[in-house]
Amino acid sequence: MFQVRIHGRGGQGAVTAAELLSVAAFDEGRHAQAFPSFGSERTGAPVLAFCRIDDRPIRVREPVTRPDALVVQDATLLHQVDVFQGLRPGGAVLVNSPGDADALGLGPLPCRVLTVPATALALRRIGRPVPNAALLGGLAALTGCVGLDALTAAILERFPGRLGRANADAAQEAYALVRSLCEEHAHVEAD
Repeated sequence: MFQVRIHGRGGQGAVTAAELLSVAAFDEGRHAQAFPSFGSERTGAPVLAFCRIDDRPIRVREPVTRPDALVVQDATLLHQVDVFQGLRPGGAVLVNSPGDADALGLGPLPCRVLTVPATALALRRIGRPVPNAALLGGLAALTGCVGLDALTAAILERFPGRLGRANADAAQEAYALVRSLCEEHAHVEAD
């Protein structure tokens, strides 16, 4: 089972991101579930959303405490919340940030951390600072948890018309960016 925990703030689309990820997995013929966890429902408040993907029916229903991957929609959460809690060794972390992972001030971690300027992509593509679709594209490239075609289809199904196309474009751009970062990282490790 592949488990994802999404850390965001109210209004950034964390809950929608988990739902889109689960729809993409379902469209690929797998089992998936998505659900949120949040306290006060207000813009800017910390929000958690979870997604599980498996080839078999998923029976567990509690929050994801041992994620294989983390998505951090707001880098300020890195120093306010223990986002790495329970992350499996060797897990993947994708952070919405214009700087690289070293600039985040995290120190050494037993996981792979990549950044994507998802808010900037969203502003340019969508016209609003909602980074969820771009981060899902990056997550798909980083982990292979869903394919880009299934993710794009899920986005276009949820958001018809221009908004859907703009979100799909943001996801595709982030996917290409993360793929290139992963290839660059592989070349550095090979040298």
